[in-house]
Amino acid sequence: MSITTRLDRFQRRHPALGFPLAVIYKFFDDQGTYLAALIAYYGFISLFPLLLLMVTILGYALADNPDLQQKLVDSALSQFPVIGDQIGENVASLKGNVTALIVGIVGSLYGALGVANAAQNAMNRVWGVARARRPNPFKARGRSVLILLLLLGGVLASAFTTWLFTAVDIGGSAAALIEYWASLIGGVAVNAAMFIVGFRVLTAHPLPVRDVWIGAVTASLAWHVLLVSGTYYVGRVVNGSTATYGVFSTVLGLIAWIFLVAIVVVLSAEINVVRAKRLWPRSLLTPFTDAVQLTSGDRRAYASYPQVELHKGFETVEVSFHQEPAEDARTDPRS
Repeated sequence: MSITTRLDRFQRRHPALGFPLAVIYKFFDDQGTYLAALIAYYGFISLFPLLLLMVTILGYALADNPDLQQKLVDSALSQFPVIGDQIGENVASLKGNVTALIVGIVGSLYGALGVANAAQNAMNRVWGVARARRPNPFKARGRSVLILLLLLGGVLASAFTTWLFTAVDIGGSAAALIEYWASLIGGVAVNAAMFIVGFRVLTAHPLPVRDVWIGAVTASLAWHVLLVSGTYYVGRVVNGSTATYGVFSTVLGLIAWIFLVAIVVVLSAEINVVRAKRLWPRSLLTPFTDAVQLTSGDRRAYASYPQVELHKGFETVEVSFHQEPAEDARTDPRS
């Protein structure tokens, strides 16, 4: 028996290895890197319009409390460690003429719809939602507006949670540590709830909470890891750069950070899909050669991919495998 065969059998018997491997294979089967790159592209060009809209809303909602307004803005900008300070110095709310305000908000929303549409496409892709069963262009954009409002609300809720815990003075030598952990746990909980709602809204197929909560918690934890790493990047790289190099490092760092966030979102969605549809274990060599015996997870995964390309409701696709099923597939009624 070859080493590859032994490794394959070992990972199939141990979910701690087989499940992550299935998630990675599903990610590359769906071309997850390209899905994340599309989200990152629209995320980069829509970041400033979204923050402009947020600052404008806060400017009108908290016009009588500028101190709280500034604290919430600062807390929200801390969610963007690479360029948070630069945004705070250059983004101001739209004020004055009501017509100009409306035009500015509409323009901001239109520019930010791309990231929501790209995220919808990614979620429908990973969940195998057929094109014929996705919302039409008008409903899809209406759903995108809802997603943008959810995103703004999530950022504000996370910012308010951070501000609330740091604003409470409990005193004592351990106060700073308690405030830090309370803020961290509160932020993770708020972001996890936002991801749960986001995963459900972004996908055209109805999803129960039990199918998305693990990926949502994973995405929330990874988000905070990226915040810490982004803060480290700013402190060690950007702040020590020259003015010219600092501009390039800031822009490139922002693009890389947004891309990593998009990767995390897509991978977290893949975790939900692999778990909900039982797309594991996978054969170790199945992405590289046809000389393999497909597992039940392989069969369910490969059978679902053609369904995504159904363009009409009256169109049907049948998938068959000219191969004897593997041992685990014979005992699985869903294979």
